[in-house]
Amino acid sequence: MIGIKSIASYVPAQGVDNYAQGAKFGKDQEFIFGKIGSTFLPRKAGEQETSDLCVEAVNKLFALYPMLDRASIDALIVVTQNGDAEGLPHTAAIVQHKLGLPTHVAAFDISLGCSGYVYGLYAMKGFMEAAGLKNGLLITADPYSKIVDPEDRNTTMLFGDAATVTWMSEDASWRLGKSSFGTDGSGAEFLKVEDGLFFMNGRQVFNFALLKVPAHLHELLEASRLAADDIDLFCIHQGSAAIVDAVARRFEYDPEKFVKDMLQTGNTVSSSIPLLLEKHVLTSQYKRVALSGFGVGLSWGAAIIERAE
Repeated sequence: MIGIKSIASYVPAQGVDNYAQGAKFGKDQEFIFGKIGSTFLPRKAGEQETSDLCVEAVNKLFALYPMLDRASIDALIVVTQNGDAEGLPHTAAIVQHKLGLPTHVAAFDISLGCSGYVYGLYAMKGFMEAAGLKNGLLITADPYSKIVDPEDRNTTMLFGDAATVTWMSEDASWRLGKSSFGTDGSGAEFLKVEDGLFFMNGRQVFNFALLKVPAHLHELLEASRLAADDIDLFCIHQGSAAIVDAVARRFEYDPEKFVKDMLQTGNTVSSSIPLLLEKHVLTSQYKRVALSGFGVGLSWGAAIIERAE
């Protein structure tokens, strides 16, 4: 059964002081820390492309696991909506070449934002199991610095650049359990790109998250025949401190189980959940963790992952 073997990440060292950005827009430190939740936003270098961020993350994985032979990689998926250049060719093909992976690799992109990691896990699992593949790399990299207007107070204080890679294989540390997904295209206009710049209706996105995510998590638990007490940790998309706090309160169960960790990363889009898993879950003693990604589309996806016995 294909599951999560390990995770590695790349977060650029350079970036933006969010307190300084806040002062520019008349926002004090309490607002930046309490509502935004990020005091520093990592930014890729000007010469770096999305594929370069992917390569950095994967090379870290290879350094951690020397026994993972590049020739053994069968599948490569890149979750991004801000790929290299103008999006053609697909970023996964560029990453395959830059990494020197064999040409028998199946490589393709998934165009999803903040819900993309959960979708990607199950797309990779299904693809690998159907094709009889052994080792897959699920990469997330969506550098919003490419599309965010630094003069837009609604977005420029939120997003950081990062990339992650999840090694998926049969001999996995974490199994994928029940999952649930959804899409409401009537809200597509709330998160979109126009003339090369990102637009977000923050109030509508906040309302969407507050109404959809807690209810969806409850539905997933019910379908899994689990109670909230059966979940050791809730790793939800780190849209902002305000969103994570509000969802945790609306869920009406121990908000301390909703991990919040975006202080030095910001909203890294599809990378936010795997960053949490890498830091808070993989080396923990937790047995069962709930995931929830939500955003562009509007789309959402939730899942239960369980430590292998």
